Amino acid sequence: MQPRFVGRVSLADAVTVANAALGFLAVVVTVEDVEIGARLLLLAAVADGLDGVVARHVGSSAAGPYLDSLADVASFAVAPAVLVFVAVRDGWGVAAPAATPEAALTAGVPALFVAMAVLRLGMYTAYDTKDEYTEGVPTTLAATILSAAVLAGVTDPNLLIAATALFCYLMVAPIEYPDLLARDAFIMGVTHTLAILLPTWANNSFPVALLILALAYLTLGPRFYWRDGLPEPPLLGSKGNA
Repeated sequence: MQPRFVGRVSLADAVTVANAALGFLAVVVTVEDVEIGARLLLLAAVADGLDGVVARHVGSSAAGPYLDSLADVASFAVAPAVLVFVAVRDGWGVAAPAATPEAALTAGVPALFVAMAVLRLGMYTAYDTKDEYTEGVPTTLAATILSAAVLAGVTDPNLLIAATALFCYLMVAPIEYPDLLARDAFIMGVTHTLAILLPTWANNSFPVALLILALAYLTLGPRFYWRDGLPEPPLLGSKGNA
């Protein structure tokens, strides 16, 4: 007897499911090694981009948008929250459980990040998947910035908590982000890959480059990335900027 998904899911959906598995691995590894966990999280982001490329060329399935958001909960909600939790816990020397303001922030802000990311992904699936833009900072972008920051050596716990708290608002803010153009998505993908494979080369140059590119899109994308009112057709096809 074959599983129910045989004949109902596409190759793009298989890549999406791999993204979810990478998110789980990132969580497991982060507990022991934050930097390797950050690299796995960036690898999940690469898979998230690839599923759109595959969907555009060979097609997706009716389950595609739902699988995409479900996978993103693991990879870009829970995994980055655990990454921040571990980095901040180690940076502040928090012993859990502990009734201190530092302990409350260490656990509370990442928990709020997960809640806001889940809300953002639900709103995306309901309203944004067929548009050429999305409202709120994409969870993939937030996770990429946090992971790239860790690999680039930006591990000050105060800064990580502040950035995570800011993303809690930005992910559900009514700010329109256009989908990346094909050439820019390719550049980001290459930079992602180099940051994963060569994170320490030339004083962490590739994670730093990825962090700069991601921050540039975060701050400049809503105002300056549009072309003549609408972006060109995006690389991601039916799977957009979650």
